[in-house]
Amino acid sequence: MGFRLQSVILSSRQILKTHSAGFSRKQPDVPKGHVAVYVGAEAQRKRFVVPISYLNHPSFVELLNRAEEEFGFNHPMGGLTIPCKEDAFITLTSQLHSS
Repeated sequence: MGFRLQSVILSSRQILKTHSAGFSRKQPDVPKGHVAVYVGAEAQRKRFVVPISYLNHPSFVELLNRAEEEFGFNHPMGGLTIPCKEDAFITLTSQLHSS
């Protein structure tokens, strides 16, 4: 699990580095130290802006692991996409924000 976790974190960071210039030009409302995350089913994805520090939180990493197991970790559009229910994502990020 430790190696897999590292792989997910490194993959997330690589995606962020690779596409950070594109995000800053196309999405000027993403403040420094944050990342845009696309959540939901393909037809109804919603964009959220979360602190990059969430990528290191165990609960968020677990969500990324589950998304990778079920849907793979290929993000051809450049954004970090998590195909989970919006309510579940909001619940998780609310808990991370309050801790």
